[in-house]
Parts: sequence; structure tokens; C-alpha cells
Amino acid sequence: MNLIQRLALAVSVSLLTLPALAASLDIHGVKVEDSATVNGVKLQLNGAGTRYKGPFKVYVADIYASKKIKSLDELVAAPGPKRLTMTMLRDVEAGPLGKLLTRGIEDNTPRAEMSKLIPGLIRMGDIFSSNKMMAAGDVILIDWIPGTGMITTFRGKVQGEPFKEPEFFKAMMSIWLGPSPADWRLKDALLGAKD
Repeated sequence: MNLIQRLALAVSVSLLTLPALAASLDIHGVKVEDSATVNGVKLQLNGAGTRYKGPFKVYVADIYASKKIKSLDELVAAPGPKRLTMTMLRDVEAGPLGKLLTRGIEDNTPRAEMSKLIPGLIRMGDIFSSNKMMAAGDVILIDWIPGTGMITTFRGKVQGEPFKEPEFFKAMMSIWLGPSPADWRLKDALLGAKD
């Protein structure tokens, strides 16, 4: 085999392995798949990144949708199910994290709309306070399923009844994608920019 044939073979093998390599990302040791199946529907990874609090890495988040989205409104309007995944990178008390999520909703929701969200915020607070600690490696799934609502899963267990209101799902997603996100770099990454 001459040099040109060996180079052609090497390029062919490299091209064949590219799709396999692109099937998932590794962000700080968290494997992020290029797709997820929610309620029987295959969704595509829209973006993934890391939530920082000061210099500390708190969790890796990723968003899956039926089509590419570039904003909160596009995510909400996208047909079919949607998923946001949070994989903890460090041990965190669940209660304070729940309070930060509530504050994220308050920072991104007009005051006139907040009263409608209070029952959902109380339920979400109960979910976080009943779980006490989130350990590195724990996974939280926030799924929107049309006709069912928002389902929160922690450590593989569904937490309470679905949140049926689309407004509550939008408010939850505003924590990461709203006009005042918890972490601008993470917002950009979830909307498809690199982490």
C-alpha cells in the first residue's frame, strides 16, 4: 500500500468515526447525549453548558427540543415535548437551590404574572425541601409533555403531580433563558453557543 492509499484509508476511517464521536459531549465529566427521548418522541440537543456560582461549577445543564431554538419564546412555541436536564457537579443543599430557582423566576417574570405562579412555586419549593441534599452526579429532569404538563424527576423518581400550566413551565425555563438569566454564559450555551 503506497502513501496515498494509506492516507485515503486513514481519512476514510476518520470520517467513519466522526458521527460516533459526535454522539455525545463531555462537559466536566458529564456525558451529554445528542438526543433524548421524552414520552416516545426523540428530541435533539439544543445546547449544553455549565452553571457557575462565582468560581465554582455547580451543575451541567442541557436542553432538548423538537427543533433548534434560539430563545425562551421559541422553546415554549416548539411543538411536542421538551427537556431540561441538570446534572450536579458538587454537593448542594436542595432548599437553598430551590430558593435560587424561585428567585430566578421572580427576576424573569412580570410582577402582574407572579400571583398565578405562587401555587406552583410552593409545590416546587416542597419538592426541593423534601429532598434535602443533592449530591454530585444527581440528575434532575424537567420535562414538558403536551397534554400532561411539566414533570420533575429527581434521582429517577417523579416528584409529585405534573405542573399543568404552560405559564409555569415558561417561568421555570426563564430561570435559564429569560432576560435576566442566572448565568449568561449558560444561557448562551443552552441556546447553542459553546460553553
